[in-house]
Amino acid sequence: MKGSISQHFTTALFGLGLLASSCVSAADLKFAVEPTYNQERAAEVYGPLLNYLNKATGHNFELVTARNYHFYWSDLRSRSDIDFAMEEAHFVDYRAQHFGYRPMVKTAEPSSYSLLAMDPLEGDALRGLVARRVVCMPAPNLGFAMLLEMYPNPMQQPDVRSAATSWRDAVEIVFAGEADAAMVPTWLQNLYPNLYPVHQTREFPGSAVSASPRVDPAIAQAVADALLRLHEDDEMYEVLVELGVSEFIEASADEYTGSEAMLKPFYGYGDDSAPSG
Repeated sequence: MKGSISQHFTTALFGLGLLASSCVSAADLKFAVEPTYNQERAAEVYGPLLNYLNKATGHNFELVTARNYHFYWSDLRSRSDIDFAMEEAHFVDYRAQHFGYRPMVKTAEPSSYSLLAMDPLEGDALRGLVARRVVCMPAPNLGFAMLLEMYPNPMQQPDVRSAATSWRDAVEIVFAGEADAAMVPTWLQNLYPNLYPVHQTREFPGSAVSASPRVDPAIAQAVADALLRLHEDDEMYEVLVELGVSEFIEASADEYTGSEAMLKPFYGYGDDSAPSG
């Protein structure tokens, strides 16, 4: 009897030990996203994704958003407490080159941007928009950077408005007659067939999810594996549609090398203060 009681007691302690171990191993992780939505809308869009990662990995993910791109760019260069970030190629490469982040997965679709106008433009369409109102998300968003690449001469540029709070908002501003054209991700073009494509930019690798070098490799791998399976979950369909993504595929740092050059025209490039938590 004593032996049996002792055995049950030992088994109970072992079970409690496993429970305690599992609780300790559940990490609290910060997941940053670009401010392509206001903070309230971002929570609605990315909330289901983070809940999926919580369940799939057993860890606790907190969404980190910035008020706008000015704050996002500043945080990227100064914060060290971001464990994972989902962002466009120029930011992916900057984090990799300057802070050792590792891109793990990317959207299957490459990134490019399209300049869409309400009315068709004859002749040199790009020149036809010089000094006219073009709406875009604020700098240093990749779309804004590509717009500068299209119009390198400061004296021959559109009147760029950065009032949009989302990509769809940029299109609505055109429909409202408050701008002549909008710079938006190319995948969004298909949703607005009544707008005329003026120009499509060159392509970059798709948005990637990168892991900080401080993240345990086992945790990073669990996150990557979960994202690679994301498209198999029917409940995630609307999230993928909202983001213009069909699925995530494996990514490597090499394919993003050089993309950070798109950030050179913007204030703060290369000014990497010692990151602080």
